[in-house]
Amino acid sequence: MQLDDRKWTILKAIIKTYLETGEPVGSRTISKYADLNLSSATIRNEMSDLEEMGLILQPHTSAGRIPSDAGYRLYVDRMMEEKEREVSEKEHEVAEKEQEVTEMRELVLQRQDKMELILRQMAQILASNTNYAAMISGPKIHQTKLKFIQLSIVSESQILATVVTEANVVRNKMLDMEHDLDQKTILELNILLNSALNGLTLEQINLGTISKLKEQAGTHSDVVNRVLDAVAEAIQSDTEVEIYTSGATNIFRYPELSTSEKASELISTFENKRDLAGLITTEDQNPETGIQVYIGQESPVAAMQDCSVVTATYELGEGMYGRIGVVGPKRMDYDKVFGTLKDLIAQLDQIYKKDKDK
Repeated sequence: MQLDDRKWTILKAIIKTYLETGEPVGSRTISKYADLNLSSATIRNEMSDLEEMGLILQPHTSAGRIPSDAGYRLYVDRMMEEKEREVSEKEHEVAEKEQEVTEMRELVLQRQDKMELILRQMAQILASNTNYAAMISGPKIHQTKLKFIQLSIVSESQILATVVTEANVVRNKMLDMEHDLDQKTILELNILLNSALNGLTLEQINLGTISKLKEQAGTHSDVVNRVLDAVAEAIQSDTEVEIYTSGATNIFRYPELSTSEKASELISTFENKRDLAGLITTEDQNPETGIQVYIGQESPVAAMQDCSVVTATYELGEGMYGRIGVVGPKRMDYDKVFGTLKDLIAQLDQIYKKDKDK
């Protein structure tokens, strides 16, 4: 959406003022901005234009204006563009920035034996630093590949299928057989399965691969079918992740979210972490910044459609990814949230590299 400089300045002034106060913003308030030098009448005309464009709205007759979801969206998109332009200019300020996050670094860089403890701590830091609700998903390996399959005879009517994924996650599945299998047949099946499936992701094990395997297995095609089910179960289990949350009660700080019904829905969503899966599995973040912003109805989680949600992706190497998210009112301090998320991702990267080098 194209805006001239005057309209853009007024829109930013309305959004920033509303972020600070939570109250509708009038033309007289906007006229006090030193860089505008416009009369209240001129500002009212411009605000009317912005309202027609759907960027602001008037909640009550004779009241001031508040940003619409579209207004927030334009504000966030332009801010993200500005952030990207600033990246090269800010490289020389790294040392100064390091000092600003000393407290965060000291908390985060305490060596933990388990990533779970680090992520729990980071969720608490994120909630504390932003005064919003925070969530972090544990890392998972995308496009998990099959590493090895081993079939072993347990009894006359049972075989054990051991499936190992690329992340060295081992899953065992006991399979009941309708007829006996001798050691020679088991060896042949092991060779057949590993030759065809090793190094493939679940998505790559297509109908063509399955049909060829069953044809080569001949009378033992039913065994192949059962083993493939075990493989799918092992890989899908490997993609299940834990979600760590903190600061859900911070929503009571914001009147627009603290009504009993809205607050109850949000708290319930954070308690029932499965409802957060829509935010964790989404992959449409900005490819340049790694950040995705959902404003109002854009949120994939129904209980958060009166909120703004900002998520970012962190990577721990070898294809291991996780998501960090902040949930707050639409008038959240986006600039601060973006900066805090980027700082935490940098800290996670340092922790991972430090532990990997030891």
